[in-house]
Amino acid sequence: QVQLVESGGGLVQAGGSLRLSCAASGRIFSTYAMGWFRQAPGKEREFVAVISRSGSTTYYAGSLKGRFTISRDNAKNTVSLQMDSLKPEDTAVYYCAAATTGVPRREHEYRYWGQGTQVTVSS
Repeated sequence: QVQLVESGGGLVQAGGSLRLSCAASGRIFSTYAMGWFRQAPGKEREFVAVISRSGSTTYYAGSLKGRFTISRDNAKNTVSLQMDSLKPEDTAVYYCAAATTGVPRREHEYRYWGQGTQVTVSS
């Protein structure tokens, strides 16, 4: 089992940057693909980005590519999401999640979830 704890959320002005981190428990972190999702108020949770076990493969939601960067450090059991040029519409609770197979972009393919961290972008 994996426990995930997100950090790094907060309030930022439009155009600013934030770096989210997700710390994972357990000794087999490198066997999981890691993803980030977000849920804005009144909306469904949506895919943001995913990184493969080795870090060699990444996928992004089309609208976010170029502004967001996902990375991982298997030695430190962490996955990060660097968010640049933030917009008010990026306001959401951001979740990290772990998947046991593939490099998935669909919510139901993830087995473990963190509690989320709030990101608020002011205009």
